[in-house]
Amino acid sequence: MKQPSFWRSLRYATAGLIFTFRTQRNARIHVLVAVIAFAVAIWLGLGPIHFSILTLTIGAVLAGETINTTVEALVDLLSPEWHERAKIAKDVSAGAVLILGLTAVVIGLILLGPPLWERVLSLTDRG
Repeated sequence: MKQPSFWRSLRYATAGLIFTFRTQRNARIHVLVAVIAFAVAIWLGLGPIHFSILTLTIGAVLAGETINTTVEALVDLLSPEWHERAKIAKDVSAGAVLILGLTAVVIGLILLGPPLWERVLSLTDRG
């Protein structure tokens, strides 16, 4: 079987991302939170290392969400009727995204919390 060209593969990957963000509410929520986190990081003037950590964390959560979408689609295809093992596969996949999301919150608090707190304190000192 001939492999698709790089550009065709990129188109397929883009179609997968579009599907995920159109059909998965939580993926859209993750993107919204990511945009807010990036905006706060820029406003706080985070350095390149902290910004890199934030970017990797956001990427991991979004990748986890796409993998979860894949698992759900495959389970639905292979087991259209309710089955305990199908439920377990979906629940465990969703649990993995939950772990990534909670980890992202902790990393966000570590990276953004102290400089944000300093900024808030400096704003209140002026008033």
